Amino acid sequence: MSAAQGQGPTAGEYIVHHLHHLQNQHQHGVVDFSVFNIDSIIYAIVLGVVGCFLLYRAAAKATSGVPGRFQAAVELLVEMVDTQAKGIVHNAQSRKLVAPLALTVFVWIFLMNAMDLLPVDLLPWVAHSMGVEYQRVVPTADLSVTMGLSLSVLLVCLVYNVKIKGVGGWIHELFSAPFGDKWFLYPINFAMQLIEFVAKTVSHGMRLFGNMYAGELIFMLIALMGGAWSLTATGIGLAIGHVIAGSVWAIFHILIITLQAFVFMMLTLVYVGQAHDAH
Repeated sequence: MSAAQGQGPTAGEYIVHHLHHLQNQHQHGVVDFSVFNIDSIIYAIVLGVVGCFLLYRAAAKATSGVPGRFQAAVELLVEMVDTQAKGIVHNAQSRKLVAPLALTVFVWIFLMNAMDLLPVDLLPWVAHSMGVEYQRVVPTADLSVTMGLSLSVLLVCLVYNVKIKGVGGWIHELFSAPFGDKWFLYPINFAMQLIEFVAKTVSHGMRLFGNMYAGELIFMLIALMGGAWSLTATGIGLAIGHVIAGSVWAIFHILIITLQAFVFMMLTLVYVGQAHDAH
């Protein structure tokens, strides 16, 4: 109902409500589980399973003849990821794991980003009808999810640093790069290495979060235009503007969600590729 008529929440209340996560309100035991965003966890897991299922179905239905549209699309995606992996990670043995990892990252993040294309109030309305008051449906608009993804990439990079260079070789690199293998430079080199790891990890997660959070806010603002309609010239104009702005932004946002998934995947490949390089 129209907020302008005083019969609903204000614009600020509407946005704050939609930015509130579903959390466990009761603490049990030593660990406070109320800090976990349950909605982000559930949607991320479900979409991860969906992504794996789609890739599995494509592989199971693959034929050597003329491929169908779905198989052709997946083959193009796999070929694109494999080409990027070959250009960045030059170790053929590592690519057996890194290339599928990059493919999974792209598909998973794309699906999570694509939740932003659903009508803003659709799933929250369904949840409200089942007694769930708060819910956010875009996992990548949750900083804890994007930082969790970037931390996972950091762990993969650390593993490959040790695997490729050995424990001793990697420790030596930590203290000898980037300024040289001089004992008086060891503290500076080590500090610079730590700063590099932290900066790459934080920027990796923040970039995805910032773009998706901003997109989510814009969809909410567009939804407010539709919520303020009334049988007046201004109200009808807002309703028409809501439809036009929503359609235009949704079409443009398809590019954003795809680009952000691609950028996150490419940075994953770049960081893993850097773990293979000796300084």
